Amino acid sequence: MSESRTSADGGMETSYGFRKVADGEKQGLVNQVFHKVAKRYDIMNDVMSMGMHRAWKDAMISALNPRKEPGYKVLDVAGGTGDIAFRIVEASGRQAHATVLDINGSMLGIGAERAEKKKLSSNLTFVEANAEELPFEAGSFDAYTIAFGIRNVPRIDVALSEAYRVLKRGGRLLVLEFSEVEMPLLDKIYDAWSFNAIPQFGKAITGDAEPYQYLVESIRKFPNQENFAAMIRQAGFSRVTYTNYTGGIAALHSGWKL
Repeated sequence: MSESRTSADGGMETSYGFRKVADGEKQGLVNQVFHKVAKRYDIMNDVMSMGMHRAWKDAMISALNPRKEPGYKVLDVAGGTGDIAFRIVEASGRQAHATVLDINGSMLGIGAERAEKKKLSSNLTFVEANAEELPFEAGSFDAYTIAFGIRNVPRIDVALSEAYRVLKRGGRLLVLEFSEVEMPLLDKIYDAWSFNAIPQFGKAITGDAEPYQYLVESIRKFPNQENFAAMIRQAGFSRVTYTNYTGGIAALHSGWKL
C-alpha cells in the first residue's frame, strides 16, 4: 500500500498503517494495539502530540460548550479512558451525562476506575461496543464526540452514518483527529519527529515500538481536512467546518444534524 493519504472515497478500511490488510482484518489488529498501550494511553498521547493533545482537547470542549442542565446527553466514542467525557461533565457543572463507548475493554476498565476516583461515576456510563454498530436508538444524544479515534475505525463512512442516526435533530458532531500539516517546514519537523522519535519513545516506554509505528502511519493515511469534511457531509451533516490546531497537526471537525 502507498504512503499517500486516503480520500473521501475510502481506503482506511483495509489500511493498517502503510500495510494493506484483508477486508475485516483491521479491527482485530487495532484492538491488539490498544490492549498493549491501554495502561500508558495518556503518555502515548503526550508522545504523539508533543504534549499538545491536552490543549487541543480543552479547545474541543470549549467548542462543544455543553449545556449546564440535567438531561444533556453526550456520546463519546473511542473514549475508553474517559479523558474527553470527564472534561465534558466538568464543563457542564456536573450536569451532563456522558456515555463512553469503546470497542476495547482494557481502555474502558481504566476509564471506569478513573471515574470512580474522580467521583464522576453517576454522570457516566461505559459501554463496550463498535462505532460501526451503535447499540442506541435513533435520536438519543445531544452531541457525539470522538477524539483521536476515528482513524482507527475501519469503515469510517459507516461510523459517521451511525453518529448521524443516534444524534437528536439539532445535535452536533465533533471529531478531533491528527491531520495534514499545512505549514511549510513544520511538516518536515513533524515527519522527522513522528517516524524517527515516536516509535523509539514508544519502545522505551512500553517495550514495544510496533503499536507506535502503526499509530504514526495511520495518521499519514487518514484523509486530509477537506476530504474528511466531505465524508462528514456525505453522512448527512450540515454546516460542516474544521479548525486547524498547531498548523494542522490536528484538526477539529464540526457538523450538525439539522
